[in-house]
Amino acid sequence: MKEQFERYSRQMLFAPIGEAGQRMLMDKAVLIVGMGALGTVLANHMVRAGVGLVRFADRDYVEKSNLQRQMLYDEDDVKHMYPKVIAAKKKLSKINSDVQLEAIVADVTVHNIESLLEGIDLVLDGTDNFQTRFLLNDACYKLDIPFTYGGAVSSRGMSAIYVPGVTPCLRCFIQSGDSGGQTCDTIGVIAPIVDIVASYQAVEALKYLVDAHEQRRNSLITFDIWHNHSFEMKFGVPAENCPCCQLKEYPALHPEEQDPFTSLCGRDTIQITGSSKLDLEKWRLRLEPITKVSAFPFLLRAELPEGERLVLFPDGRVLVQGTDDIVRAKTLYARYIGL
Repeated sequence: MKEQFERYSRQMLFAPIGEAGQRMLMDKAVLIVGMGALGTVLANHMVRAGVGLVRFADRDYVEKSNLQRQMLYDEDDVKHMYPKVIAAKKKLSKINSDVQLEAIVADVTVHNIESLLEGIDLVLDGTDNFQTRFLLNDACYKLDIPFTYGGAVSSRGMSAIYVPGVTPCLRCFIQSGDSGGQTCDTIGVIAPIVDIVASYQAVEALKYLVDAHEQRRNSLITFDIWHNHSFEMKFGVPAENCPCCQLKEYPALHPEEQDPFTSLCGRDTIQITGSSKLDLEKWRLRLEPITKVSAFPFLLRAELPEGERLVLFPDGRVLVQGTDDIVRAKTLYARYIGL
């Protein structure tokens, strides 16, 4: 224990944490959903701070365009098309071997969110879309687990911590989740805003995990670091008819609302979630006679004669890259994978 504490000596010298807080951190478990720009900063902070278990889930693999802002990845990860969680675990395990890491290659959906939350004390939002954020919001409020919300695009960011039974929920502030088409893939993003947003999330997470509830920020903050704007919205009472924290309906948790066809905004890609797992070796042998196939440890890529590309994952997901037309994606999926 003495050798462990040596690692955290400067953090323990910070009086609001101290030895007691450090022991609490080492006994806690967090879930990070999304291991892109926000998620990599969040994971870095949680692992270096000594949180006992850090579980993270993401459906994607590392691409060259990620390297500008997703701090845990490098060109070797791009070359091998590593899933983000696998690449992240490789890096994080070298940073702090005392922390238990759980890397889950999966699309976070209504079908697996509650199992991902088992044993978790706090959720950190590293996502890039409101569909998943509302899923996190509803699941966390149903299961009485707090989560830190963060969003970053262009030079703008926002952050808050939502605590069931104490604060309003995300739905009280944002009903539709309509971003107006503004995503990192459509209008860009600069790396400093990502670091700032995730750091705001991380510090609120640390406060919660060491029971520093009096110091927890009770507001939603927004800021633009390029144009030097900032705004803080103090939490009031929850929205009277909020379907989540007041009516307890949790609309995102209804399986019938889960669409197997998802457009990944700004990426010219449709994700199709199949009903069964995929044996990548079998699919390599099946697709090789008719497509150009590249096999990687955690995924299979097939260049189609039509010009698009399929990326197959063992959990049953297939990305149809090169189109944002769901009908076109369905046609190609049916042609090569089968509906």
